[in-house]
Amino acid sequence: MDNQTIIACLSTYPPRECGIATFSRDLITAYNNLYLPGAEMRVVAMQAPGSSLRYPKNLLGIINQDDPKSYISAARKLNNNKHVKLVSIQHEFGIFGGLWGEYLELFLKELAKPIVLTLHTVLPNPEPIVLKRMAALESFASGLIVMTNRSRQILVNDYHFPEAKITVIPHGIHPLLYRSPEQGKAKLLFPKVPTVSTFGLLNKNKGIEYIILSLPKVIKKFPLLRYLIIGETHPVVKKAEGDVYREQLKNLVRKLKLTNHVYFVNCYLPTPVLLKYLQATDIYISGSLDAVQAVSGTLSYALGTGRAVISTKFPQAQEDITPEVGALVPFRNSGAISKALILLLSDNKLLVQMGQNAYFKTRHMIWPNVAIAYARYFSRFAPELGKQYKNLPPVKLNHIKNLTDNFGIFQFARLHVPDPRYGYTLDDNARALMAMAGHYKKFRQRRVLPLMSIYLKFIAKAAAGGGNFHNYFTAGRKVDLSADTRDSLEDANARCLYALMAVASSPILPKYLRLKAQKLYQSPFSREFLSPRSAALYVKGLYLLRKQAYARRAIIKHCDFLLYRYKQSATTKWPWFERKLTYSNALLSEALLLGYLVTGKKQYFTVGKKTLDFLIGQTFVDGMYMAIGQNGWYERGGRRAEFDQQPEDPAAMVQALKTMYAVSGQKKYADLMRAAFYWFLGDNVLGQFVYDTVTGGCYDGVSRQQTNLNQGAESSLSYLLARLSL
Repeated sequence: MDNQTIIACLSTYPPRECGIATFSRDLITAYNNLYLPGAEMRVVAMQAPGSSLRYPKNLLGIINQDDPKSYISAARKLNNNKHVKLVSIQHEFGIFGGLWGEYLELFLKELAKPIVLTLHTVLPNPEPIVLKRMAALESFASGLIVMTNRSRQILVNDYHFPEAKITVIPHGIHPLLYRSPEQGKAKLLFPKVPTVSTFGLLNKNKGIEYIILSLPKVIKKFPLLRYLIIGETHPVVKKAEGDVYREQLKNLVRKLKLTNHVYFVNCYLPTPVLLKYLQATDIYISGSLDAVQAVSGTLSYALGTGRAVISTKFPQAQEDITPEVGALVPFRNSGAISKALILLLSDNKLLVQMGQNAYFKTRHMIWPNVAIAYARYFSRFAPELGKQYKNLPPVKLNHIKNLTDNFGIFQFARLHVPDPRYGYTLDDNARALMAMAGHYKKFRQRRVLPLMSIYLKFIAKAAAGGGNFHNYFTAGRKVDLSADTRDSLEDANARCLYALMAVASSPILPKYLRLKAQKLYQSPFSREFLSPRSAALYVKGLYLLRKQAYARRAIIKHCDFLLYRYKQSATTKWPWFERKLTYSNALLSEALLLGYLVTGKKQYFTVGKKTLDFLIGQTFVDGMYMAIGQNGWYERGGRRAEFDQQPEDPAAMVQALKTMYAVSGQKKYADLMRAAFYWFLGDNVLGQFVYDTVTGGCYDGVSRQQTNLNQGAESSLSYLLARLSL
């Protein structure tokens, strides 16, 4: 394609067995999942001497590690490819030929594209030759990426690199559900005994002998303990000396009479299998002997799986292993490892809490978030990369089904697990009904019909007479009158009517569902809502029945009410319906635009557009959507709250912008609609996904430092409704 945009990634790559190869594959996969076909990351593979591997079809080229001419040829090939906008180099001295990888400089001198270097190794107190090589790399690079703050400080202090040129992006981890060690053991049919593991390509720097030496003391207290050593010998080591190190470890195991406790898994496991092994682990141990090791993918994976970690004090471990997630031990100190193992295994509650802390702490490191961080950084040096559309995730109902029992959808979840203690709400069941109606309209999948029946039955149980509905139900499935009297029920009632109208007005839904919905909303058309959002929700429902005279009259009545609120509150600098911007603000503007489509009243359009444009001005910053934070909202004349942003706000904006685009035909509103939706896909203040690609749920909000990882009904359904709108 003439408009194709390519980022070339110079790295080792599978099937070569190498940590950087795995890293590059995962980065490229995550990037392409987000941006392909608009933008694509492709590899230029570093080939080891004497090897002949079968690489993917979309390979951009191969460089023979020890052939200087190969570097120059590859650079020229990239220069001649007009689609290549930037070259990302995954740097580790050992994968490039020449003294301390000097052949890479031949490639850099020839290359005429922006260059971003990811430094997998940053040596402190460098020798002159290392300083020289790194200075040359820095001189060619537009930007530098490291994986820890410590690495950045070393580059600044020891190498005197400009700090502004360096960014920190953590090593990626695979998104997966949190499972307790007991659940992980059950998946692999492992015995329910204390299980410790180490994984990675085996070499003498792993320090595994010190872990083995620590075990006799531990086994005296925990006689059923198992230690798994997962991974084959590093291919470079195996080629040079065979399996000498592994045999030494096996001899040590026999000498210490640990054959019933230590198990070698001597193979290169596929990532999904490896993650299952980690999930079946109680404690992960890193015994690395490399005091200058900048980053460890194995350590990142273990923390990301949600496991407590014991590690020697190499740089990344010192940064990531706090007392909340594990323990640090000195190098070559089996006694310290014994002590740490006994301490953690003796307190199962502490052990589980450490694992959960590790899981929470690492969510920003999942590969989709890392890919976004790389994309943002790349766009500094190749601006066209910042203009690419993101791919929309497939629509998944897993989490919605998970939250739903035979009574309704639960209000809250702990992570992705339903939390029945807080019961159910009409508000959430109405959202769920609306989402399933939208899903059926788009995909015609009958599997959603039983869910719709559940939500309709819930609404029938919530009916309070006179066209009113209860909102709160306890975990025991009883109406919670105290909660009902504490809060206004207008929003929940209006949303309920909107959902019922959506079902009743859909000609493609089965007749029994339409009739049941119609029966539930038939009586309340004399309803008058006095809350602006409730009035707006009611208008959205009435719009679906706009051909009926009573619906048109009710639309006019409530749109006029919104106009009244606007005239009461608006000023020249604050053209809005209220003195404060709070939640789901775009609903109000959208309702007037829908009123315009029904009545043709120019004033509805004028105020709807003016208020929406005002809201756009308050919530889009440099093209990124910034929801009004729940922690203080935004009062006229005050300062807007930036944090505790809730998913229902961007969802409302997506739907309002879709309506505005339909009314006006102006492409800018379609572009803004996508930008608002991208809030869920990492275009937010944290640069992190709020949508969970594994469950299909949505996190409960964005706070100052992290996302709220609980996936409640309101958040997950708000995401789903926004996704179905696109």
